[in-house]
Amino acid sequence: MHPVVQFRLPLACPARIRLLLALLVFGNVWLTAVGQGCLRSPCGVGAMCQETAGGRPVCSCPAGYSGNPLVQCRRAECLDHSECRGDQACRNGNCVNPCAGVCGINANCEVRNHVPVCSCPRGRTGDPFSSCRLQDPEELCRPSPCGSNTKCDVINGVPTCSCLPGYIGSPLSGCRHECESDVECSSNQHCSQFKCVNGCNQCGKGATCARVTNHRAVCECPKGYIGSPFSECRPECFGDRDCPAGRPACIYGICKNPCEGACGVNADCNLRGLTPVCSCPRDMTGDPFISCRPFTKEDLCSPNPCGTNAVCTPGYDRSNQERPVCTCPAGYTGNALTSCVRGECQNDGECSDHKACIAYQCVDPCIGQCGVGAQCQAKRHLAVCTCPAGTQGDALVSCRTARNYPVARYNKKRNAVP
Repeated sequence: MHPVVQFRLPLACPARIRLLLALLVFGNVWLTAVGQGCLRSPCGVGAMCQETAGGRPVCSCPAGYSGNPLVQCRRAECLDHSECRGDQACRNGNCVNPCAGVCGINANCEVRNHVPVCSCPRGRTGDPFSSCRLQDPEELCRPSPCGSNTKCDVINGVPTCSCLPGYIGSPLSGCRHECESDVECSSNQHCSQFKCVNGCNQCGKGATCARVTNHRAVCECPKGYIGSPFSECRPECFGDRDCPAGRPACIYGICKNPCEGACGVNADCNLRGLTPVCSCPRDMTGDPFISCRPFTKEDLCSPNPCGTNAVCTPGYDRSNQERPVCTCPAGYTGNALTSCVRGECQNDGECSDHKACIAYQCVDPCIGQCGVGAQCQAKRHLAVCTCPAGTQGDALVSCRTARNYPVARYNKKRNAVP
């Protein structure tokens, strides 16, 4: 709002001049002539008129309005910055860009919370309120913005600080050695060449690190190795000739008995040269590479030592030693140690009338059944033995020349199965 100030016109002036409002502007101060007071409405549209002592009219815009109170007062766009966008500022009741004409040549202007902020763009330097000029990249590191024991490099137009090799810390404030003594490292590390390194690095070539205590490593040579664990551990042997009799084999640099751990539980191990040979003791059975156990009767037939189709049962030999017994099952014939085959017949009914089922084969029933000199005829699977005419005797035993004795006649059936 613009303040209004009155001034007095001489009474000698013509009435028409006294009625005129003489508008004089001194900055933001509005002046009106004194004459008729507020009766003639000397103020503009929307303005307020107030008379002071002596009848002097004073024109002003009401709160929230702006403009020339002698001409017209309009509602203001803003009263303060908070009524404008963040990239605008409230000036004379209007929201305007505060960057207009504020920054220097080649400078950038950014509005932050209604306030213009001037800066030189990347690659330029100078006073952003007057002028920004092209920048020599090396100028960014002269003088160096970095701390001690650092180096400054210009990367993408930006000075970048980094610690020198072997130093740690903040490159902006200063870098230092990682350590000067062991106490500056964790308990499982030690200080070597100003660096905290694994404490086990104190062990020698080929050694093992058992543990690290108070920055000191406990180093050991592996089993079968000799030497100093802090300098070098070397193999116990390089060939079999380097090993003693009890451990005759050089295995991966260690003298060992090849039988160690080669065989199963309860198994025997014997060396043939340097090759371990595993076997179960005589009174035991099993897999000698896994486990040996005492024999049982069932073991005599497992695995089955008999031939094809043969049956194995535990038995005894002539010396009363337990042995497997192989037999062909009913209906089978053959050598039970090699193979059993199914027989030709199971009974006489499966053979022709003149043959009998003997040992599961259809054969002539007369074979070997009659006596000396007797005759045999096969009938209905039976051997019929008779002494020939002119002879006499027992046809199953012997027939001889007849001496008027009756002739004996026999029907003999051979056993179907021996």
